[in-house]
Amino acid sequence: MFKKIVLAYSGGLDTSVAIKWLKERYKAEVIAFCADLGQQEDLEAIREKALKTGASKVYVEDLREEFVKDYIFPMLRANAVYEGTYLLGTSIARPLIAKKQIDIAGLEGAEAVSHGATGKGNDQVRFELTYYALNPNIKVVAPWREWEFDSRQSLIDYSAQQGIPVTATKAKPYSTDRNVLHISYEGGVLEDPWVAPPEDMFTMMVPPEKAPDEPEIIEIHYEQGNPVAINGNRLSPYNLFEQLNTLAGKNGIGRVDIVENRFVGMKSRGVYETPAGTVLHIAHRAIESLTLDREEMHLRDSWINKYAELVYYGFWFSPEREMLQAAIDHSQKNVSGAVRLKLYKGNCTVLGRKSILSLYNPELATFESEEVYDQKDAEGFIKLNAIRLKAKALRRH
Repeated sequence: MFKKIVLAYSGGLDTSVAIKWLKERYKAEVIAFCADLGQQEDLEAIREKALKTGASKVYVEDLREEFVKDYIFPMLRANAVYEGTYLLGTSIARPLIAKKQIDIAGLEGAEAVSHGATGKGNDQVRFELTYYALNPNIKVVAPWREWEFDSRQSLIDYSAQQGIPVTATKAKPYSTDRNVLHISYEGGVLEDPWVAPPEDMFTMMVPPEKAPDEPEIIEIHYEQGNPVAINGNRLSPYNLFEQLNTLAGKNGIGRVDIVENRFVGMKSRGVYETPAGTVLHIAHRAIESLTLDREEMHLRDSWINKYAELVYYGFWFSPEREMLQAAIDHSQKNVSGAVRLKLYKGNCTVLGRKSILSLYNPELATFESEEVYDQKDAEGFIKLNAIRLKAKALRRH
């Protein structure tokens, strides 16, 4: 048995039940850890709830700037999108939370760490791969793989019996996870992929049809692949994200509804709001189109699926992710400049891009008269590239 267990605590249904269950099952001191990742919650109330529910101590850490600078930004530099749609808002938060848990376990002399992820989901993998990558001797307690509860409804019923206040209800039993990058919704009424999500569920953005009738024009400035300013106002990574969430959210940008392939082998329906992340993916692509060499861009693009998989599967602290990151970051050294965008009723459209490091040469690209490019050179280029195609055709005949 363990003397101390550090629990990743959100104040939600699963982890609220977990505090009481861990104390009863392991007779251990439970230390709750809540990470402020910009989820817009009353963290002091969460601290008090953890203590009232049975935690002996509660750590609440402001990780907002670190989260954006050291986790979200590297992922955005890689243009990582899982299965072409999911912007990895939940996935990228888990390694940071787990890392801080391991730090606290070291400070407290705790033998074990715990989380509220289910035995069917991806988060259990993300948490535990990080735990073991940072402390191979740590012990892990995963309540969902041990306890007698078999559904979220059974947790809701248990919470009511034990007087544990939770926000999940029979009317709204879906699971949510929020941070500055996104908010996710899963389970409950969303488990039928044919049923549209209820409109009153959404939090970070208005429906596109209710967005303003006038478009909003903004400029995002980049330095070495990272956004640093909006409309000329330089902001910290977190504050930039917060401001852009507001701008994109009020214009109805960033909602996706997908059926994704979980790492554990099943398909799952998820609904996500990612306002700022959606805009920054589009803007980053736009500034790269000016500043990245063709072959450099194509090689980096060939890694996007792999990089996104590594984040989604939980391998943030793996050597292969770090290797890819080093190569991707090298490609970003000249990705600096500005992008002008139009935000309008669910759409984000690029209006312009500029950079003093641009590889775009208007004299080469023009269809008008110029003296830089000799069009006759194209004939030899084409004939050289046609050699193997002609050989194939001759063989066929």
